[in-house]
Amino acid sequence: MLPIIGHSRIFLYRGVTDMRRSFDGLAAMVAQQLVEDPLCGALFVFVNRRRDRMKILVFEGDGFALYYKRLEQGTFRVPSGDSPKAVLTTAELSMLLEGIVPLKLDPRYGRP
Repeated sequence: MLPIIGHSRIFLYRGVTDMRRSFDGLAAMVAQQLVEDPLCGALFVFVNRRRDRMKILVFEGDGFALYYKRLEQGTFRVPSGDSPKAVLTTAELSMLLEGIVPLKLDPRYGRP
């Protein structure tokens, strides 16, 4: 099960990711493309060109864990933007994983 509850930082890489990359390749992308520390315990979300596969990398204190989801039909709806990374809330990640497209992206009370 994906441990997204309790993670205050979730980063989405908006660019294209080669899904053949594993732990070390994705950790290198976190450091180079997202300019973040892969050992910080945050969740790092990557999608492929067709947007039908997603990998989530997280450091769990004693090592990396990698979660992988492949859709049988449809695509992940990645939020657009100018920067290569987006910061997601746990609710936004849950909606992304479930295929829910929010009607309004602005949170009601703002982000902490």
